[in-house]
Amino acid sequence: MEITGEVIDIIYKNDVNSYTIAEFQTEEEEITIVGYLPFVNIGDTLKIIGKYVEHRDYGMQFKIDTFEKLMPQTLGSLERYLSNGNIKGIGEAIAKRIIKKFGEETIHVFKYEPEKLAEIRGISEKKAKEMSESFIENWEVWQIVGFLERFGIGAEHAKKVYDLYGTSAIEEIESDPYKLIDIARGVDFKQIDKMALDIGINYDNEKRVTSGIKYALIRSTYNGHSCVFKENLIEFVIQLLDVSTENIEDGLISLNAKEEIKIEKAEGQEYVYLYPYHVAEEQIALRINRLQNAKNMKEIKSIEKELKKIELNSSIKLSEKQKEAIKLVNEKNVTIITGGPGTGKTTIIKNIIDIYEEKGKKVVLCAPTGRAAKRMTEATGKEASTLHRLLEIGKIDEDKMYKNISEYEGSPIDADLIIVDEMSMVDMFLMNYLLKCVYQGTKLILVGDEDQLASVGPGSILKDLIHSGTIATIHLDKIFRQAAKSKIILNAHRVNEGKYFMGKDDKNMLEETKDDFFFINEQSQDKMLYEVISLCTGRLKNYGDYDFFQSIQVLSPTKKGMLGTKELNKALQEKLNPNINNMPEKSSMGSIFRAGDRVMQIKNNYDIYWERKIFGEKELGTGVFNGEIGTILKIDEKEKQVEIKFDDDKVVYYQFSELDQIEHSYAITIHKSQRK
Repeated sequence: MEITGEVIDIIYKNDVNSYTIAEFQTEEEEITIVGYLPFVNIGDTLKIIGKYVEHRDYGMQFKIDTFEKLMPQTLGSLERYLSNGNIKGIGEAIAKRIIKKFGEETIHVFKYEPEKLAEIRGISEKKAKEMSESFIENWEVWQIVGFLERFGIGAEHAKKVYDLYGTSAIEEIESDPYKLIDIARGVDFKQIDKMALDIGINYDNEKRVTSGIKYALIRSTYNGHSCVFKENLIEFVIQLLDVSTENIEDGLISLNAKEEIKIEKAEGQEYVYLYPYHVAEEQIALRINRLQNAKNMKEIKSIEKELKKIELNSSIKLSEKQKEAIKLVNEKNVTIITGGPGTGKTTIIKNIIDIYEEKGKKVVLCAPTGRAAKRMTEATGKEASTLHRLLEIGKIDEDKMYKNISEYEGSPIDADLIIVDEMSMVDMFLMNYLLKCVYQGTKLILVGDEDQLASVGPGSILKDLIHSGTIATIHLDKIFRQAAKSKIILNAHRVNEGKYFMGKDDKNMLEETKDDFFFINEQSQDKMLYEVISLCTGRLKNYGDYDFFQSIQVLSPTKKGMLGTKELNKALQEKLNPNINNMPEKSSMGSIFRAGDRVMQIKNNYDIYWERKIFGEKELGTGVFNGEIGTILKIDEKEKQVEIKFDDDKVVYYQFSELDQIEHSYAITIHKSQRK
């Protein structure tokens, strides 16, 4: 059946897959609809196709197979559509004035005579133009959303398709569905392939085979790989496309000739890369070798004397390994310092800074994320910046970044020594950009723990550089007495050694060891959830005056399930930040945001503006990056924006339409925690 009507209430929406239960008003009646409705809001008019089904608990429902968003059919529904936050600059009051002024001509005015909007109080000519552009773009995107949704392709890709192809997007995709592979990461190849086969493309068509190969390689990068074994790739593509090995071999030859992939032989194996990944890997090796083989221009001749002076002035006795690390930094242009927590990495960094700055050398500190840079600043007393800020990386479309690797040349870093902390988080593209910006003769010190999880992005830079054996490396393995007082640090090392947690009665434990690590052995998920909420809402406060918003972070290995971050965030928000005073809140992507919520940026945004006060002076800048955590200060219904203050004191204003860039961070995944 095909039914047209308006969404009047959303009862439930799953924030992972947009499965929705909603109340739907048709001309004849009000019904309950269920199905996948990404980005659908109250007030939207839809044409839905599906069938009625009987739910054993909830009665008759209309189950949606496909849907299409329509222009609102009545003035009332049009007013609700204009005021639901999708059109930039329009709230309820402005929407009412527009409908009152133009009535049935409203849509015509938006599309063809936007200057008339400026006749309404509160709308300037500039704002009228912006409203019209937002209205038209929103509508064009929704036509694409409806088209893509028929094939199971998520609405999140519609904007990219529109930006690339404009109003002819649907025709472009219908003529060659495989273009979607190159437009957006994360698309479902099987659905694209079905679309292509339905329009008559043959199974062994070269475009189909080469697209399947590229999809397989792109998919491997989601797991952090920069290349795959050729034999594994062929096996995967055979299963994916049901074509012969010969077809795939021909496709590999074609892609290799076009420099879309690179096939490399090493140690009796053939590896296949997406071409830009190979270029990035090659450039990293070339640049780091060139850097370490350059003349040692920053060497301090009297390093032994300087080490003695440091020990004398600071009353800190350096271990032999720490002295060896500082000497190695002095002797080499590129040095790696690696070790687990409590092994003295920070002490080495502080002493390197003191020695070289005393000799008039400029030392620059940086880390991959804002939180890591902040920790570095606190530990050393010297300002550290994020790599993105240091490298002045402008806007990069990360879905296409691997294609445009040569476009970013970077700005040379003015430094004698560059120290990069938390190197395990640095992926191959960020490392390549960094090396592009390092002068020959500058010393580069890479600091990190090779036992941490690899970077979220492709490549395992720190671990691979260490295992290559070509870069001077110091392995720190001694836990210093001060650090050994922490059960967290002791147990971190025990886990890496394959041992069980250290308990209260362990004979090897120092007498003054702090009770900062607790293991709660529980099998029931319900009880685990109870324990987490109990710890966050009182027990840790009573134990050590640990305030949740200042001192506690919940980590989970997964997003899904009762103990995944999605459900934990809902449960913790309800307990820690309930809406008891009927304050403004905003629903987005299945989540409800409130003032006071802890949130995380989940994608790099190089263009968004921020401001902050430093010593009474206002600083302005752009860029908020994946993993940065902050707190919602205000939800402004009138301006349709959310004000967020991040942990480095940046204040950022997000339009309601930009809320897909943030998510709650009462609980975050372990992998995400590395980006903090």
